[in-house]
Amino acid sequence: MMTLWSVSFVLLCVWRFSYAQYEHLGYLPGYQDPAQDLYTAPELPKDIPRIQLRLAGEKRKHNEGRVEVFYEGEWGTVCDDDFTIHTAQVVCRELGYSEAVSWSPSSKYGKGEGRIWFDNVHCTGNEKSLAQCESNGIGVSDCKHTEDVGVVCSDKRIPGFKFVNTLTNNINSLNIQVEDVRIRPVLSSYRKRIPVTQGYVEVKDGGKWKQICDDEWTDMNSRVICGMFGFPGIKRYNTRLYKMFARRRKPAYWDYSINCTGNEAHLSSCKLGHMLAIKTNSTCEQGTPVVVSCVPGRAFAPTPMAGYRKAFRQEVRPDYQHLVRLRGGAVIGEGRVEVLKNGEWGTICDDNWNLVAATVVCRELGFGSAKEALSGGLLGQGMGPVHMNEVKCSGFEKSVTECPFNMDKDSEGCSHEEDAGVRCNVPAMGFQQRLRLSGGRNPFEGRVEVLMERNGSLVWGTVCGEGWGTMEAMVVCRQLGLGFASHAFQETWIWPGAVNADSVVMSGVRCAGTEMSLSHCLHHGEYLSCPKGGGRFAAGVSCSETAPDLVLNPQVVEQTTYLEDRPMFMLQCAYEENCLGSTSSSTPANSYRRLLRFSSQIHNNGQSDFRPKASRETWVWHDCHRHYHSMEVFTHYDLLSNNGTKVAEGHKASFCLEDSECDEGIEKRYECANFGEQGITVGCWDTYRHDIDCQWVDITDVKPGDYIFQIVINPNYEVAESDYTNNIVKCRCRYDGHRIWMYNCHIGGSFSAETEDTFPGLINNQVTHR
Repeated sequence: MMTLWSVSFVLLCVWRFSYAQYEHLGYLPGYQDPAQDLYTAPELPKDIPRIQLRLAGEKRKHNEGRVEVFYEGEWGTVCDDDFTIHTAQVVCRELGYSEAVSWSPSSKYGKGEGRIWFDNVHCTGNEKSLAQCESNGIGVSDCKHTEDVGVVCSDKRIPGFKFVNTLTNNINSLNIQVEDVRIRPVLSSYRKRIPVTQGYVEVKDGGKWKQICDDEWTDMNSRVICGMFGFPGIKRYNTRLYKMFARRRKPAYWDYSINCTGNEAHLSSCKLGHMLAIKTNSTCEQGTPVVVSCVPGRAFAPTPMAGYRKAFRQEVRPDYQHLVRLRGGAVIGEGRVEVLKNGEWGTICDDNWNLVAATVVCRELGFGSAKEALSGGLLGQGMGPVHMNEVKCSGFEKSVTECPFNMDKDSEGCSHEEDAGVRCNVPAMGFQQRLRLSGGRNPFEGRVEVLMERNGSLVWGTVCGEGWGTMEAMVVCRQLGLGFASHAFQETWIWPGAVNADSVVMSGVRCAGTEMSLSHCLHHGEYLSCPKGGGRFAAGVSCSETAPDLVLNPQVVEQTTYLEDRPMFMLQCAYEENCLGSTSSSTPANSYRRLLRFSSQIHNNGQSDFRPKASRETWVWHDCHRHYHSMEVFTHYDLLSNNGTKVAEGHKASFCLEDSECDEGIEKRYECANFGEQGITVGCWDTYRHDIDCQWVDITDVKPGDYIFQIVINPNYEVAESDYTNNIVKCRCRYDGHRIWMYNCHIGGSFSAETEDTFPGLINNQVTHR
C-alpha cells in the first residue's frame, strides 16, 4: 500500500510532467496568474509620434527581421546609418523582447517598401520608443532600401509585457505582440496526457493569461498554434463539451481577435484582428473560448500518464517520408535538410532559405513549424549533390520537393558550405524531468541519475556503468538538450553526485543512439544486475554542443584499387597486427599473400575536431612499425558475397590520425611526427595511402566472382559523431582470379532505399543495436 507521502509525490511528478509542456517556452502553470509588476506600459509625451513596430522580411527566426515602422497608415523602414546596438535594444524592448542580440545593415532581410521613416537614429538604449530617439526627423532620409536595417532579438519575452495599441485605426495592419501563448488542457481526459494536444488557446498579456473569443477564429489560426507546439496538423473536437465547461467557469477574454494566413511559423507573424466588443459579463457576443485540437506526429502519440514506463512511445524515425530527411542534428527535429532526387540524396542551398520553407520541411517530417531556418552548413556539410537552390515555398506544400526553386541553378555557385538546415518545434514530452547530471563541474557533465519507479514510489538513482558507452551517452545528452556526447564514463568517482541517489535503479542499458529518452533503450526490468554496484561505478557523461562527422571519399577508393602479391617474409609486422587472413599462420615465408590495396581519404565534415578516445599517455607504442596506436580499431574493411556473407576482412588501427590536407583557409592542427597530437580538424582530411601496412584486405583465399567491398569508419563508436550513418562506403567488386574491378562506390545511405537494397550487409541509415 502506498503511503500518503508516496501518493503526494506521484501527484507532484504528474503535475511537473504536465508543466513540461510549457517549460521550454518559459510559461507559468495555473489557470490564472496574478499580475506581475515587472513591466509598466510606457506613457509617452504628447509630442512624441505614435508608431508601431514589427520584424519583417526573409526571416530565419521569428525574433529577427527587418525593422519596419507603422506611421500615418503606412509601413516603412529604418536606415542603417549610425544605427547601433543601443538602438536595436530600444526596438527589441518596444516589441516585448528582453534585449537585442545583434543588428545587421544593408538589407540583410531583403529590401523593404514604402517610406524610410527613420535615418541617422541615435538612441541611448533607455528610450521607451524608437520615436523618442534623436534622428533626422520622421520621414526625413537620403537612404535607399538597400540600407534597410535588421535586428535579432532575444527569444525571451519581457515578464508582464502588455500590448498597447497607440493607433486609432489600421489596427489590422499590426502584428501580434503578447508575452506568451499556451495550450491549456481543461478536460480531465487531456490534462493527464503528454504531450498536451487539446485545450484552450491562451495568451499572456500584462502578466495575465486570457482566453481568445472564437467568433472570428479560423482553422488557419489553429494550424499556426499547433505548429508552434510541435504538431503538424489539426483535427475536429467535441464543441459541446467545451461549451458546457465555459458555462461553468467564467472565461477572461483578450481584447483582440487574431488573423493568421496559416503559413506563419509563429504567432508573432500573424496580424492583429479588430478589437472585440466584450460584454460586461466577460462572454463573447456569439462564441466561447478558442479551443485547438492538434494532431501529433508518429513519434509523439499522446498516452495517459498512468504507468510511467509505458507513457512515452519510442521514437519512430519517419522513414516513410521517402523524399526528405534530416542529418547531423543533436536532437530530434533538427538537422541538415537532404532531399532525394533521381535516386540520390543531396542537400539544399541556403540562398533565400527562410522560415516558411523550413516549416514545410518540419511539417512533412511529422514535427510542427520551424523554430529556425539554418544556413551556412551550420549542422555539418553533406557529401552528395546540391539538389535545390533559391527555394520559394508558399507554406502549404506537402513536401519541400513541391516548392518552386531555381531550375537553372540546382547547384551552380553553391557548395556544401551553404547547406540549409532546420530546427523544428517538437512537442514537449517532459523527458528532461526524468534525468539529471549530478556532481559535474558544469551543467554539461556529471553522473547520470534517473527517476524510476521502485516499490510504488518514484526515486532518483544511478545507472550501472557496466557496458556503458558512447551510444548510451548520446541519448542522455539528447534527452537533456545538451547536444552530443563528448565522452562516456563507466566510473564516476570524480563526481560525488547526490548522496540519496547512490543506489542503482537501471542496469543493462543498450541504446541504438537515436532514442529520445534513456527509458526507451533496452535495459533490465525489475530485476537489476550490476555486480560492481553504483557509487564510483555509476555511469556518467560529458556533453558538447558540437561533434565531428567523419565521411570517407568513395571516389578515392574506387580510383586507387589494385592487387599486389606480397611475399610473407615482408608481412611480419602486418601479421603481428592481425592484418592478414586466417590461413596466413600456416603460410611459408617464401609464399605470397594476395592483397586488395586501396587508398582512403577521410574527411571531417562536422562542427568540431575528431580526436582519439584515448589520451596521449595511454597510446600504445608498436615497436615493429615505430609508431603509436591511439585507437584499437579505426576502420573495418570487409569483402562480402552478394548475399552479405563476409568472405574476407581487414582492420586498420589508427596509428596516425593527422591533417593530410585542408580546405582553403583552414590550418592543419594535427601532425603525428615527434609524438604530436593526433586528430582530424574540421574541414581537413586524413589520407591513408594504398602503399602503407594494413591498408588492404587479404583475398588470398577468395575465389573469383562478384562481391561487395565495404569500409566502416569508427566501427565501434568509440568517438562520438554527429552522424554515424555516413561512416559506411560500399562498392561493387569483380574479381577474375587475376584482376579486380571496383565500381559504383558510394556512401551508405546516399542512394534511395531501392538502390541500397541491392547492397546487402550492414544496414544503412540506422545504427543497429550492439
